Amino acid sequence: MLFYLIPRIIIMKNQEVANLLKDIADLLELKGDLVFKINAYRKAAQNIENMTRPIEDVWKSNDLKKLPGVGKGIAEHIEEYLAKGHSDYYEKMKKKMPMDFESLRSIEGLGPKKIKVLYEKLKVKNVGDLKSAAKRGKIRVLPGFGEKTEHNILKSIEFFTKSGQRVLLGHALPMAEEVVNYMKKNRSIMRATYAGSLRRMRETIGDIDILVTAKNSSVAIDHFVKMPGVSKIMAKGSTKASIIFGDMQIDLRVLKDREYGSALLYFTGSKDHNVGLRKVAIAKGMKLSEYGLFRGTKLVASRTEEEIYKALGLRYIEPEMREDRGEIDIAKKSLPELISYSGILGDLQMHTKWSDGMNTIKEMAAVAKTLGYEYICITDHLGRLKIANAMSEKDVDRQKKEIEKVQDAAGIKILHGAEIDIRADGGFDVSDGCLKKFDIVFAALHSSLKGTVEKNTERIAKAMENPNVDVIAHMSGRLIGKREGADLDIQKIAKKAIETNTVMEINAQPNRLDLSDINSKAVVENGCELLINTDAHSADQLNFMKFGIAVARRAWCTKKDILNTLPYKKFSKEFDISV
Repeated sequence: MLFYLIPRIIIMKNQEVANLLKDIADLLELKGDLVFKINAYRKAAQNIENMTRPIEDVWKSNDLKKLPGVGKGIAEHIEEYLAKGHSDYYEKMKKKMPMDFESLRSIEGLGPKKIKVLYEKLKVKNVGDLKSAAKRGKIRVLPGFGEKTEHNILKSIEFFTKSGQRVLLGHALPMAEEVVNYMKKNRSIMRATYAGSLRRMRETIGDIDILVTAKNSSVAIDHFVKMPGVSKIMAKGSTKASIIFGDMQIDLRVLKDREYGSALLYFTGSKDHNVGLRKVAIAKGMKLSEYGLFRGTKLVASRTEEEIYKALGLRYIEPEMREDRGEIDIAKKSLPELISYSGILGDLQMHTKWSDGMNTIKEMAAVAKTLGYEYICITDHLGRLKIANAMSEKDVDRQKKEIEKVQDAAGIKILHGAEIDIRADGGFDVSDGCLKKFDIVFAALHSSLKGTVEKNTERIAKAMENPNVDVIAHMSGRLIGKREGADLDIQKIAKKAIETNTVMEINAQPNRLDLSDINSKAVVENGCELLINTDAHSADQLNFMKFGIAVARRAWCTKKDILNTLPYKKFSKEFDISV
């Protein structure tokens, strides 16, 4: 089957514009503006965030005001941002605020209303002031806060500080592929690839490393620094250069062709994996560096990673596994055959206009078919989750009829599912009678994530005990870099999952990737089965599957660990669905 990445402009520019409108809405709320005006900006932001068309194309076609929820005023702000790269309206509003709104808003649990109270009561202007006030116990006495909120604020500040300037894999990868494709257009360049934590497909990336071999290094360097979109040249030498491209630092190294494999191995890392390889080399009387594998002064291997691993007496270790988690020891004998990036046959979680999605069932099915899927499952939110525009039980039969209508011409099997919210007590806002109507039911945490390990674990365990629940979706509820997930006892959850025949999900949304690679590995080692789903809220987001597969590969998952690698006939038996 085929996978293609969403063009960088859709990911970056649409998200940038959506973030701008959210920021304006927050500032308007902080200022005490009219509720309908605030909500208008937020609705427009949500629509643009999930849009399938590049916002710049809409602007150039003079169609901004045709977008759902975008009126004259909002269209003008978008146009100004796209033309200038900033919004004077937003900047002026921000300057009038007496506090560092952007950094305070980055602390989980702090919205405009609470930021306003903190400033008015405690003169909190920045994260430093906030931390000081929390440590002195000043926040707990404020109306609407309390001791628990104060404690959570301190935890969120610590999390915010640790997150640093790293960006999501889903943001960095399309950018890196764009740079690599640009470099390959130059005739002097023979090979080009990205390395570092990006090649290992870590969930967040610090900067991007690009490696090339070239007939003429100076030509390669010049080509790199002259790339359209470069905002700053940080350094430029004979074989190295660094630039700021978009919002990321990208480093280039020009290599000798004979050293390509050893350099790629070295710069891919991880550091601990490289240390382990050097120990293996030393034990065999050799030395390994970025320039090659040597016995004395004699070069043993350097041109490819494969020949270096072979010379060390190891099987080839896939980049996603190179984290010093025991991979070197087992590579002396055998390695798992990781699930391939083309191995998924069905996407089982996606949202449509029936809840908070941007596309119709027909549109989602059409794109899924072009991606080579045999089957999909429509899983719109169901219950009282207002933020997700959840369906009511009355909508279920009508949606089922629409699926049946679309099914005939879709050329792909469309299953009827739902995503329901796990309440704080482990129950649901949907009746069992209603849940029985679905092919697959996903249950997920969306709020109240700050409980103890015991409470959170029991909450999920209780949800799994409901015989209608088939899958636990994005189990921890985390949002990478923004919100820590619930603390959970993975071993107990895995045991309960096997007992109740419940499947765990790897959610491929770049800001979730939940289960994490560590937790995915743990549940599989305990005998659990997994699904990898995109949780797509627009047709373009169906392309996020690659990121979920990367998590599975980092968790050492094979094809047999992932249920949606099965052809539909076998898959339907696993979920007891009539073919």
